[in-house]
Amino acid sequence: MITAIVFVNADVHQIPEVAEQIAALDGVSEVYSVTGQIDLIALVRVSHVDDVAAVVADKLNKITGVTSTETHIAFRAYSRHDLEAAFSLGLD
Repeated sequence: MITAIVFVNADVHQIPEVAEQIAALDGVSEVYSVTGQIDLIALVRVSHVDDVAAVVADKLNKITGVTSTETHIAFRAYSRHDLEAAFSLGLD
């Protein structure tokens, strides 16, 4: 599974509508409205690297109101849940 984190800037008057349209795309698992220099963060989870381009370049970037994007491909995922499983002895 390939995970891409996409920073999205959008027309300030269309942020909620843009977020909803992005969230409806196949391959997009979550969209967050955030503070800071970007407006939205979208998590794209697909099977192949080429599918990232299909979602981001071919669909997400073409949504009316999207002004720019920056895409980051994740190499590894670290979470508290993963760390607990790694150090668990299997005892309940």
